[in-house]
Amino acid sequence: MPANSRLNASVKVRGYVDLMKLRVVELLLVSTLPAMVLAQGGLPSLSLTIATLIGGTLAAGSANAFNMVIETESDKLMKRTAKRPLATGVLTKNEAKIFATLIGGAALIIFQVFTTSLATILTAIAIVFYVWVYTILLKKRTPQNIVWGGAAGCMPALIGWAAVTNSLSVTAWSFFLVIFFWTPPHFWALAIKYKDDYAAAHIPMLPVVASKTHLLRQMWVYTVAMIASSVALIVNAKLQNWAMALTVLLGLIFAAQLRGLDEKSEQYEKVAGKIFQWSITYLSLLSVLLVVAQLLKA
Repeated sequence: MPANSRLNASVKVRGYVDLMKLRVVELLLVSTLPAMVLAQGGLPSLSLTIATLIGGTLAAGSANAFNMVIETESDKLMKRTAKRPLATGVLTKNEAKIFATLIGGAALIIFQVFTTSLATILTAIAIVFYVWVYTILLKKRTPQNIVWGGAAGCMPALIGWAAVTNSLSVTAWSFFLVIFFWTPPHFWALAIKYKDDYAAAHIPMLPVVASKTHLLRQMWVYTVAMIASSVALIVNAKLQNWAMALTVLLGLIFAAQLRGLDEKSEQYEKVAGKIFQWSITYLSLLSVLLVVAQLLKA
């Protein structure tokens, strides 16, 4: 194969990988495994875990790829997304649609064959919800887009539980709510940094259309609800008192980060960036905490 052909093939492959937004997928998987451990009351089988994580990766990658197809023109207007494979022309929309369909179909097959019917149904709902409800219906129509559309990102908590039990429980829904309330302050902190990008693309993210005072108030509402939901999760999962203490501590650190978001400060965007990074750390540490607490309890 000529060097140019190999290079073109490599660029194409990289483009397909980029379509999946694997850095975002990592966050989704972070909530899948703890849900499986809680549902199992210990470590689930290796084969079930691998199948669920691979299926979840492909499902999320499919939804993300469809998202890029729909938002190609918007991506061209935003510095943060201008280098995505469809915006740059590395891939065509048809190539992306075929890829998204194939890996989405593969995800559903994997879930149906190796996990449970309920997990398969929930996965299909998550893909449809993210593509149709969030990307098409909500994102450009309401500043509350990430609140309701973000529900798709909470689905791994339910999918992981259902993959083990073929059912859902109060504990699973408690975990769902933690991520549901975590999503707005997490995403809005990022949107503060890229406010001009969203404005250029005519996407009414809350930092674009609301005052800093209103935005901060909303971030506090969801942060408090997140902390309350995390407490409910520990209670419903019947985890140890030390797990409760650490969970509350993580929430208070999150709140402390938010207190630093002074609308009059010249460091406003810098602080927002720190909140975004901490929010990722928060969810990761909470997930590790849940796994460790359940394994020590078992």
